Amino acid sequence: MRVQVTLACTESGDRNYITSKNKRKNPERIELRKFSPRLNKYTVHRETK
Repeated sequence: MRVQVTLACTESGDRNYITSKNKRKNPERIELRKFSPRLNKYTVHRETK
């Protein structure tokens, strides 16, 4: 049930990271604080389609 998801920065819109999640346990979109290389700081990254 694990699927790969792409994480996009909420401030710049860049798709910087790919991770996996369990769709059965986390059906909603995930949000993680990750480093954005363009902005050179940590920002919230949200799951995209």
